[in-house]
Amino acid sequence: MPHPVTRVLALLELLQAHPGVTGAELARRLGVDERTVRRYALRLAELGVPVEAERGRYGGYRLLPGFKLPPLMFTEDEAAAVVLGLLAGRRTGLAVGESATASALAKIQRVLPAGLRERVAAVGDTVGHTGRPARTPSPAADTLLTLASAARRRRRVRLRYRSWRGEDTERDLDPYGLVFHSGRWYVTGFDRLREQVRTFRLDRVAAARALDETFPDPGEFDPVAQVMGSLASVPYRHEVRVLLETTMEEAGRRLPPSVVTLTETDGGVLVTGRAERLEGMAVMLAGLGWPFTVLAPDALKDEVAALAARLASYAARSGA
Repeated sequence: MPHPVTRVLALLELLQAHPGVTGAELARRLGVDERTVRRYALRLAELGVPVEAERGRYGGYRLLPGFKLPPLMFTEDEAAAVVLGLLAGRRTGLAVGESATASALAKIQRVLPAGLRERVAAVGDTVGHTGRPARTPSPAADTLLTLASAARRRRRVRLRYRSWRGEDTERDLDPYGLVFHSGRWYVTGFDRLREQVRTFRLDRVAAARALDETFPDPGEFDPVAQVMGSLASVPYRHEVRVLLETTMEEAGRRLPPSVVTLTETDGGVLVTGRAERLEGMAVMLAGLGWPFTVLAPDALKDEVAALAARLASYAARSGA
């Protein structure tokens, strides 16, 4: 038979997970009667955990809002999932606030059982990564939470934003959604300053404050597609158009939408995009392994020919 203290802690865990759960449901889950549930709730109150009981047909038990709970009770799988999630988030840039991530990780590791703590630490010490660690600036946690809440509740926000040129502006934004891509966080929505849909990097947001005004539901708006389209349209020196002799499906697997735009045609797949350096574009096209025709610019044809000549010279070398 479970010890009463175990059931009291189980009650606390149920109240954390299911605010407003009825006495009858708590009694069923704990395997006791409702009178015992009331006694357990009083015991929690004596321990400094205030439990509120609402009477009536739809009443139930809940923890008082705003109360800071004692350390959460995790199963071994849950604790491992949280720790590994923090480690992965720090590696990829998904986590926000480096100091907050480090302190949360340290707190959880301190309360893990010795055996589990050693096993989780072993994973962190031995797992290899195929990608490089994220070196991009991370946004403040408060900025991310403010924008996420505003997007969910359809509330306008006031942003103080610093551009890549270092210019500070203040604008009102209707946030439609948040996107994490390639180690960076973005928010996209209707910019009231420019009167158009825009995309902003969260690490450049100096301050974000939710306003009282709300905005209408944007409908079938796709934040991911919008951000990808915005990144693909960033101005570069060269406009590139290339016809690939492959299928749309294959091209989509190899060419990310943040780099180029793909259009299916009778002759294959038309690739349009922008490039700062044509030499890099020539290398990328050669690496795909498909026949292609450069439509524009002519300077890209020269770069492809120069690359072919270099490769031919390397192939002609003989070993010592």
